[in-house]
Amino acid sequence: MKADKIIVSTALFTGNASFPIDGFAAIKRDMIIGVGPRSEMEVYKGSGTEVWDVGSRLVVPGFHDFHLHWFLGAMFEGFCQLTFGSTEDLTAKMVADYAGKHPDEEWVLGFGWHHVRWPGQTLPTRHSLDKYIPHRPVVLLNEEAHSAWLNTAALEKLGINRDSPEPPFGKIEKDDSGEPTGFLYETAVQYVVEAFHFDENVKLRLMNGMLKKASSYGITSVSDMLPLPGYTLGDPSFYQEFEEKGKLTTRIHFLDVLDGDLERSIGYRNKYHSDKLQFSGLKQFLDGVPLTYTGYLLQPYADRPAETGGTIYEPDVYRQLIEDADRQGFRIRLHACGDAAVRMGLDLYEHARDVNGSRDSRHTIEHIEVCSPEDFVRFQKLGVIASIQPEHLTSGSMDTHAYLDRLGPERARYTWPIGSLQQHNASIAFGTDFPIVDLNPMLGLYRAVTRKHEDGTPHGGWNPKEKISLAHALIHYTKSPSYGNFRENDLGTIEAGKKADLVVLDRNPFAWEAEAILETNVWLTIMDGEIVFGK
Repeated sequence: MKADKIIVSTALFTGNASFPIDGFAAIKRDMIIGVGPRSEMEVYKGSGTEVWDVGSRLVVPGFHDFHLHWFLGAMFEGFCQLTFGSTEDLTAKMVADYAGKHPDEEWVLGFGWHHVRWPGQTLPTRHSLDKYIPHRPVVLLNEEAHSAWLNTAALEKLGINRDSPEPPFGKIEKDDSGEPTGFLYETAVQYVVEAFHFDENVKLRLMNGMLKKASSYGITSVSDMLPLPGYTLGDPSFYQEFEEKGKLTTRIHFLDVLDGDLERSIGYRNKYHSDKLQFSGLKQFLDGVPLTYTGYLLQPYADRPAETGGTIYEPDVYRQLIEDADRQGFRIRLHACGDAAVRMGLDLYEHARDVNGSRDSRHTIEHIEVCSPEDFVRFQKLGVIASIQPEHLTSGSMDTHAYLDRLGPERARYTWPIGSLQQHNASIAFGTDFPIVDLNPMLGLYRAVTRKHEDGTPHGGWNPKEKISLAHALIHYTKSPSYGNFRENDLGTIEAGKKADLVVLDRNPFAWEAEAILETNVWLTIMDGEIVFGK
């Protein structure tokens, strides 16, 4: 069989070896039909075959982001971005400036602020927003999308007042007189979902922008973690419209919320199982995040000795939910940041296995920001995938990393324990958690390989025993997530019989020092054999 196109490089990383080879990948329509050393490519050349020699640029399988929030990310990109607001007042001024430039938007929406980066780390209130925007409702999701900051107009429009009930594991912050301050924690964010209802033109703008961004970073597949604490963003039927029009240039594997309504989930499973849009399983939260003391820890927080955090539901509720879903053949992904939450998740999966029997479930623990060494071996033993986002470990420098205060030096040794889990033969899959951190895979690759922060500290890397090789980092960003989504037979590596999802980088990071990873960009992205970015 002759190829439509052949990509040739002195650095072809197939995902099945530790180093690139001087070789080629032959493509026919949407499939790879041949891979090998350069000397063997002539058999695939015909009169109409295009040969693209990309020189020494690294060719890798399409990146597969195993954990992101697709439509929430589109919203972060499409509205007011507040990541670099350095104080409460300056952030409020940024919102006011955006509002002035977009007078026709009913809701003033912003994303990405975080009070832990402000002097004093004081929670913001409605008053600072009211000073600049008193009459239009303002809703601002924080960097982790686990908290929201509202002005008085938004509180009134949403009906949030002193008598509003607080949902489990959520909180409406109130002042000394019992009035809402404008700050919502965790599942209380469900009150602001009304602000995220858009007309068709806005949804199209957001979706097109997100697809373009993903392609520019070489991302050809994702896991869309639709549910967030208390609310869901994203619509599979809307994604399907793009697929039907041939415009879905990123494969989307989406999840439903694990809430006991298995009939709804069965409906998703029966309806969405195409090559580009697939139902992938169920997700639920065990805990929150250590930054806000809502991560569930085995021992108290170092800087708040009376607190260990906790879980959204009681253990018996999770046990029944997971047991029932596992019996129906669903894969489950549990958010667990603290070491106690990680252990609880493993216990819950073990219980489901004991009750329902062993199967290839590929249940997953998400984040694993800190883990007890006693639990490393359990991932491989139980067949549980460790879904980690290496860019979460970053900070401006070691001097400002809040986890040292939250966890203390001894426990901080086991934060984002990628190397330890790998040494214990755990299946590891990388993602970003975008828009919580940037979508660019190069940042996660760099962080996993160096364990350094933006300022290059610490020398040798934070917990250097947890560093991994560039080859392993690439595998965890391509081959491993494909396995995690039950797509190992058609995605994740460059080999004959798999989908032609490939990325060409603008250099070969294997030939440079690790710092060059940060300067590496995507030169070309191919999905289903077609160019979706570059050239």
